[in-house]
Formats: sequence, C-alpha cells, structure tokens
Amino acid sequence: MHLPEIDKFAHLKSPLHSWDPRVKIISISILILSIVLLKDPRVAFLGLALAIILVFLSKIPFSFVFVHLRWVLFFVLALFVILSLTVPGNLLMRLSFLSISREGVKLSLLISLRAISAVLLIFPMIGTTRFNLSLKALQKIKIPDRLIELLMFTYRYIFVFLDEEKRIFMAANSRGWVRKTNLFTLKTMGNLVGMLLVRSFERTERIRDAMVSRGYSGRLKTLDNLTLCWNDFFKAALVIAGAIMLSLSGWMG
Repeated sequence: MHLPEIDKFAHLKSPLHSWDPRVKIISISILILSIVLLKDPRVAFLGLALAIILVFLSKIPFSFVFVHLRWVLFFVLALFVILSLTVPGNLLMRLSFLSISREGVKLSLLISLRAISAVLLIFPMIGTTRFNLSLKALQKIKIPDRLIELLMFTYRYIFVFLDEEKRIFMAANSRGWVRKTNLFTLKTMGNLVGMLLVRSFERTERIRDAMVSRGYSGRLKTLDNLTLCWNDFFKAALVIAGAIMLSLSGWMG
C-alpha cells in the first residue's frame, strides 16, 4: 500500500533543508505559537502569507501540501459555518430562519487562518528533514525519550497495521463476504477487528523481543551527527523576528 511519507521530499535542496533541525524546530514552533495566539484576522492573514512563503522556500510541491491539507480544510470549513451561525452578535445576513453574525464570521475567519497557517508550517518544519533526524533533533532539545519513542513507533507501525487491516478485509471479501446493513455484517466486522487487535498485540511482542535482543534500551541512536553554524542562527533570527513582528502587530492592532 502507498504510505504517506512525512519526509518524502527531504532529499531536496533548499535553505530549509540545509537548516539544522534543532534550530529549525524551535524557530518554527515559536512562529506557530505566535500565529495561534493572534486575535486580529488582518494580522492572521500576514501569518498565513509568511507560512506560504516558508513552504515556497522549502521547495515542497504545493500539490503534495494540498493533498495532506485538504482534511484540515474540510474541518475548517465546517467550523466556519457552525461558528458563523451560532456566535451571537450584530446581524450580518439572514437566511430564512438562520442568521449570520459579524462576530461569528470574524471569529471563524480568525480560527481558520490560524489553523491553516499552523498546519502549513508543519511541512517546512518536518518535511525538509529525514524523519530519523527530526527525532534525533527532538532528543537533543530534551524532549522526553518516551514521547520520541511513541512518535517513532506510531509513525512506523500505524501503516503496518493499516496494511494488515487491508489484507484481513480482502481475505473476507474473497470468501464471499459483502458489507450490508444487517446484524451479520456487524458481527463479521467485529470478529475481523478483534482478529486485527490480536495480530497487532502478537506483532508488538515479537517486535519488542527483536529490538531488545539487538540492544535497544529505549533511547534513539543514529549514525548522523548534527552540527551548528552561524547560518542556522541567522535563519532562526529571521523566523523569530517574523514571529515577534506578528505578535507586536496583533497587540498594536
């Protein structure tokens, strides 16, 4: 099955690819924090523009970004409609028994801009570095080992379990099982899900035994060494300056 690789374009050459992952994660995280704390939609538009610029500089194809962003857009669209119709305030438009308030539109627009900007910034932060180096960078900046271990195994084996689920249901379909809206279908799906959970548990035990036998102690080890240079701090200064400018613009507005 096709796996949505986070670091699919980590091999490209760009100013963000050559950026030390430790400094990159900290700097872009500060920028994300400054954007999600904005309270003015006009400044949030600037944050979105900055996020788009960073994606453009990362050279990650926008088609790849949009494919993974579409689910966020669906959620944001639903939230936009709900908030516009439910938040009380000055009447902006009335459609039959529904009323749209100015405050609701402003709040929904602000939340939408902040959410889209934050998700966009994930691509240049994580997608421009190999996943194992991103985990090593998290380890270097003192993120707890248990959390790193959880991220590593979740990313690696969630796709394995999805592949296992696909094979189980394919085997059931090959034996003539057809999904219907009846009790037999629910019973069969319950049995298949239970089989998947049992196989997953057995697989985790085998994986644990294999890793322990190879000396795994719960701490990530890689052969790559991370080195810092002045160029890394210069890029960090630019991004953090952008975050500060957004925050100041929000307070002044």
